Amino acid sequence: MRGSQVRGVVVIGAGHAGVETAVSLRSGGYSGPVTVVGAERHLPYQRPPLSKEMLADAGDPDELTLRSGDFFRDQRITLCHGTAVDIDRAGRQVHVVGSRPVDYDHVVLATGAVPRRLELPGRSLRGVAELRSLDDAIALRASLAGARRVVVLGGGFIGMEVASAARKRGVEVAVLELGDRLLKRAVSPPVSEAVAAYHRAEGVQLFFGEHATELVGSAGHVVGVRTGSGRVLRADVVVLGVGATAVDDLARRAGLDTDGGVVVDRWLATSDPRITAIGDCAVVCDPAGGTRQRLESIQNATDQGRYAAARILGEQRPFHALPWFWSNQGALRLQLVGVAGDVDKLVVRGSEGRFSVFCLRGGRLCAVESVNDPGSHMAARRLLERGTPNEAELLAVDFDVRVLARRARTRENAVA
Repeated sequence: MRGSQVRGVVVIGAGHAGVETAVSLRSGGYSGPVTVVGAERHLPYQRPPLSKEMLADAGDPDELTLRSGDFFRDQRITLCHGTAVDIDRAGRQVHVVGSRPVDYDHVVLATGAVPRRLELPGRSLRGVAELRSLDDAIALRASLAGARRVVVLGGGFIGMEVASAARKRGVEVAVLELGDRLLKRAVSPPVSEAVAAYHRAEGVQLFFGEHATELVGSAGHVVGVRTGSGRVLRADVVVLGVGATAVDDLARRAGLDTDGGVVVDRWLATSDPRITAIGDCAVVCDPAGGTRQRLESIQNATDQGRYAAARILGEQRPFHALPWFWSNQGALRLQLVGVAGDVDKLVVRGSEGRFSVFCLRGGRLCAVESVNDPGSHMAARRLLERGTPNEAELLAVDFDVRVLARRARTRENAVA
């Protein structure tokens, strides 16, 4: 990619994945044009604090920026504020609202995910909120400041983090979860139980197997939530947090393969080799192993951004990285490493308020879920990065992964 024919790389999406791609291209020696297209007016910013620090009074939007404006200018990374509406694959151009078409040699789709759309009577009332963007977080913070009662629809990570932030403000909180436990798609039953016990102790009302049928309003503002069982929960603010869907409409319009996200292979390539998809929008398929996975985590987005840059720079290797994730909910800290999926056995080690759950599949450790147990989490990350220990190895040390991690490091040092 040298000379006058270089069109450059266009990264669509200005979140963690997109920015990491652009930065890694420059640090890897790429000299062609690099353009990051983002629909928001802000400089690219961190997403995790939106449901945590930004809902507190002291949350400062300026502290969330991933890189300064000067950094992007110095690195010759063009920030294009606008919505990408079309990828002309034949002409190799990206069309952006309010801008001239941007030429490309390669496109990286880092379009992320958006809150799952929940269609309910009363959906458009004032006081009904979603949480995806910085503007959403700022607006929700202002609403919480004057609220007495909040109802959260959805007992996932975002919903429970919002519930925690609201309780910290002294607001009454009720959570409606259609399933039979919190965080059901992400964690094992012991962790769900610990999270529920913590929030109940904090004064959060939890309603399981319950769903909203109507958002009740008065004078254009939400005042309550009517549920399937007929009860009405009073509310000044209702937060919709029932999951997220991949943003793949641009890929579909471009004729790329999609299926609950942008379908990519083990090299993160779409059905067009000039287009890579990464982060929350990408569904990674491995036909040989029969796996299909879409992960929503900052670590995954960052790792895939670095990999996408390396791939564009000529490195050819399948993508592989150990996924990990965290959630802070008041004094409760959850840390997950690996992907549990369908497991054969769960082993719990620790006390009621500080423990880890070891998830085994086929007799081998595949994931560890830690509650207020950062030492075990970090040791599990080091251990799983080196391989997947079997049950016999874990039993020999009573599932103390810190011991196994130290032994593995000692063996590596001895070989070195």
